[in-house]
Amino acid sequence: MLTVLTGGVIAFFLLMGLLALAAPERIALIHGVRELRPEGRNEIRAVYGGFGVVIAGVLSWAASIPVYRPGVFLAVAVALGGMASGRLVAAVIERPRRFYPSWFYFALETAMAAVLYAVRQ
Repeated sequence: MLTVLTGGVIAFFLLMGLLALAAPERIALIHGVRELRPEGRNEIRAVYGGFGVVIAGVLSWAASIPVYRPGVFLAVAVALGGMASGRLVAAVIERPRRFYPSWFYFALETAMAAVLYAVRQ
């Protein structure tokens, strides 16, 4: 059960990270940004790319070492919850016009946080 549930979360972070490192413009397009300067590409590679790959690695590592699993899974679950909460605040300030990407990623972040929290033991 642990492997199946966390495997999806790990895969999401890994794929997001690799895509952001290789093609940051693809990540920007999700949010309606059509052109990036070098500073923007660097930021996406760092925040989405490097962070995503490292989180996938840390989650994989913690999944295989039971003593670290609760703390690591809780920390990542709380981070995902913070991202989802930020989307709620953003929706109050500027209501999203469509389900995708804002509400889609809100739901995804909330679901991934719930999975990690539920399987942390």
